[in-house]
Amino acid sequence: MTSPNIEPPFEIPPIITYAVPAFVLLIIIEMIVVKLTKRGRYEFRDSAASLAMGLGNRVFGIAFGGLAVAAYFWVYQFRLFDLGWTWPVLVACFFAEDLAYYWFHRVAHERRWFWAAHVVHHSSQHYNLTTALRQTWTGTLGLNFIFWLPLMLIGFPPLMVLMFGAISLVYQFWIHTEVIGRMGPLEWVLNTPSHHRVHHATNAKYLDANYAGVLIIWDRLFGTFVPEDEEKPRYGIISQLGTFNPFRVAVHEWVGIWRDVTHAKSLREVLGYTFGPPGWSPDGSRKTSRSIKQAWAAQQFPPPFAGEVARAQLATEGAGPGAPPSVTLRVTAPPHAGEQR
Repeated sequence: MTSPNIEPPFEIPPIITYAVPAFVLLIIIEMIVVKLTKRGRYEFRDSAASLAMGLGNRVFGIAFGGLAVAAYFWVYQFRLFDLGWTWPVLVACFFAEDLAYYWFHRVAHERRWFWAAHVVHHSSQHYNLTTALRQTWTGTLGLNFIFWLPLMLIGFPPLMVLMFGAISLVYQFWIHTEVIGRMGPLEWVLNTPSHHRVHHATNAKYLDANYAGVLIIWDRLFGTFVPEDEEKPRYGIISQLGTFNPFRVAVHEWVGIWRDVTHAKSLREVLGYTFGPPGWSPDGSRKTSRSIKQAWAAQQFPPPFAGEVARAQLATEGAGPGAPPSVTLRVTAPPHAGEQR
């Protein structure tokens, strides 16, 4: 292996820092549009909490982000290929980073450990550009960065991966809005406001879908895509927090894990409470996305079709975690029931 060459042939600007003035300007513009058109909502305390979470995210990023960067460079020592900084590698890294984000995002919804950090972003019951700033304080400490380590092992330079990660984060800012409707053919390839509204919705038919960063193609490929239809999304989380306190928003799920683990009666329960799906309980008494979607399916398709739909959904979810109900219902619904999406 040749000696490490970890510096790009040009200086990478602080992308997120440079984007902040644009964030502020777009928030002001959206506020005006919402006021004039009544499309969307703003609530002062909610937006203030989101801004506080964004500020805290930057503070904790400065304090602990070096751990992730150090891990990137350490793994890069063992890279399989010396890819370097070329245009083909840049293009490949864009797609690879976006795919890594998809799987991080999906697992962050399916495993409680990672959900404990990510739930912060979903805790607002409003959906506007300030919601995009409602970011975790504990992502690095929760080891979110491990999903990008394979890219360094392949041979993508760490700074290149960090650059595309920053670009993805900036891209995702503008899709947190109800002001923009459908975007025509772009909906097939890009993550758009419509797609991301579905992702933030708590409606049973929309749960655990559309994990995209920049490209929606991964959701289409892996069966987690659900389009927005006439049913208006309801935002937040299944058990709403009922607080605007940023410290409670930041750590409430970690506190919940600790409380459950300290009351666990076996190693199985410890593992289930920590790494099972959000809402997991030994007796199944709590709500999970899966149980909510099954109950919704039973309501949509009463007997004698409910059992068939539920069995088909279980079979689909057994083949891969988090399969959305739309994938199952589209192929199992009786002819007269019609499309659900």
